[in-house]
Amino acid sequence: MRVGALLLGAVALLSGRGGAMQVEDSSAVNDSSAVVDSFAVDDSSAAVGRPHFWVRPVASFVVPGSGQLLAHQDRAAIYLGVEIYGLTRFIQLTLASHRDASRFRDLAFQVARSAFSPTQRDTVFEYFETMQRYMESGQFDRDPGAAFAPESDTTTYNGTVWLTARRTYWRDPNSPPDPQSLEYARAVQFYDSHAVGPGYLWSWQNSEQQLNVFRETIRKSDSAFRKAQDQLGILLANHLASVVDAFISSRLSSAARRPTTLRTFVGLTDAIISISVAF
Repeated sequence: MRVGALLLGAVALLSGRGGAMQVEDSSAVNDSSAVVDSFAVDDSSAAVGRPHFWVRPVASFVVPGSGQLLAHQDRAAIYLGVEIYGLTRFIQLTLASHRDASRFRDLAFQVARSAFSPTQRDTVFEYFETMQRYMESGQFDRDPGAAFAPESDTTTYNGTVWLTARRTYWRDPNSPPDPQSLEYARAVQFYDSHAVGPGYLWSWQNSEQQLNVFRETIRKSDSAFRKAQDQLGILLANHLASVVDAFISSRLSSAARRPTTLRTFVGLTDAIISISVAF
């Protein structure tokens, strides 16, 4: 009887310990799963809190200031303001340049070239620049027959071209060589390449007032075109500045894993760059 009681007690004791071990094991499993869950939550929140550093620079490249807006930085308004103003000025200047270009082409076609029955209105800009420097183009060929006789009046554009050809290829520009000689042929070839042909002759004779308007319109058109190109340079610089700003700020925040702000100030005599990191 005593032996049976002892055996029953031992079995009960062992059963109690086994149950305790099972409880401890299950609690340990629950604890480990809880730790794993907590790590998973921390990693996902960190991934959400640390977006790719290139998002803001790319946004700033597309629209200057948008990268700063994503970072809730006040200087985004500066980049956006410069972009809007620059685009507005570029459009205005481009339209003004095209409008004035159309005006001086109309003047050339309707006034200076009308006596020569032109068939084509437009050509390269250098042609119109030449028209404002010479009252007349001069004839291309002064000989009505089969022979070729370049313009000799040096007050006209074609006459100036023929004088340049003679000075370049003839030994004496006032003493013509044999028309079959190489010097003469080269001078004629030069003249043919640079002189104004029959379809583009002009004359401002008795139209001095229209010539003055023509010159002023060309000046205004060229000035507006150059200013428009300057605006393109400003727009490009604004894009690059916004991209560099967003890139540096984004990389600093990613490296520090804290909100980081880059501030810049450019004055007349100095420039200040400050970096602040939140703790």
